[in-house]
Amino acid sequence: QVQLVESGGGLVQAGGSLRLSCAASGSIFSINVMGWYRQAPGKQRDVVATITSGGSTNYADSVKGRFTISRDNAKNTVYLQINSLKPEDTAVYYCNANIRPAPQALWYVYWGQGTQVTVSS
Repeated sequence: QVQLVESGGGLVQAGGSLRLSCAASGSIFSINVMGWYRQAPGKQRDVVATITSGGSTNYADSVKGRFTISRDNAKNTVYLQINSLKPEDTAVYYCNANIRPAPQALWYVYWGQGTQVTVSS
């Protein structure tokens, strides 16, 4: 079994910062792309940022310059540094990872349970 556990969400004032973490554990042979998504109330889940095992990153236009994704491959952990928070960043943030559980296994996408980020104006 593979689990992704997020942490670091909370309530913060506009202009503030947060650092989200997501640790993958369990039967893991290899992890390819890891990413962060968010879902605001009444809206669909959208990608925020992704990072490959080699460190290549991509960001949604709405967060470029404010959010930074990084990962520690040795710890199977991905991070999201969020700066200059805005009320419209309020959402549940989910991490996901493309994981191969064993050498001959297929790749599977796993999701964390989500962590709430609330930004007050």
